[in-house]
Amino acid sequence: MSPQQDAPVARRTARVERTTSESTVVVELDLDGTGRVDVDTTVPFYDHMLTALGKHSLVDLTVRASGDTHIDAHHTVEDVAIVLGQALRQALGDKRGIARYGDATVPLDEALAQAVVDVSGRPYLVHTGEPPGQEYHLIGGHFTGSLTAHVLESIAHHAAFTVHVRVLAGRDPHHIVEAQFKALARALRAAVALDPRVDGVPSTKGAL
Repeated sequence: MSPQQDAPVARRTARVERTTSESTVVVELDLDGTGRVDVDTTVPFYDHMLTALGKHSLVDLTVRASGDTHIDAHHTVEDVAIVLGQALRQALGDKRGIARYGDATVPLDEALAQAVVDVSGRPYLVHTGEPPGQEYHLIGGHFTGSLTAHVLESIAHHAAFTVHVRVLAGRDPHHIVEAQFKALARALRAAVALDPRVDGVPSTKGAL
């Protein structure tokens, strides 16, 4: 390698495992991927949402999870979100050179959702706009509508992101959830992207 050539950029990857009495979860991801996804959480609708998240964020994502879904899907869904957040935080490292902010508005037929992400180091979720009763819908036989906000909250907390998600329109419970995951994916894609004009960490404090 000549002195004029830049050193290769390290891949931003992570592998996180978590085992409790309620679930076993393994998440592997590559922030600099192409959206290749291999997900099996034993909760089919959640698999569908995580597949959309990986595909539209261009994050290569592998998830393997099992748990006490004979009791309720809640524990497995929550624990996967926790580990996904931890993996995102690990893969980002010191966050040098990232764009930091991402904003996306995504339609799915009659549903419309906006997500705004700040890779801030400060965990925070604002989640608004779901129609009354959305939290009670059982989607795909396993996924309760209330889990959407809980997943977003768990990812934001463990990734140390500030996340705002607003449902702007929607009627079908499936579409309302999926539009939110796709909006989050596109906002995440923008926020974690490397920007060649960013010198160091994009914060006046010098750390995120």
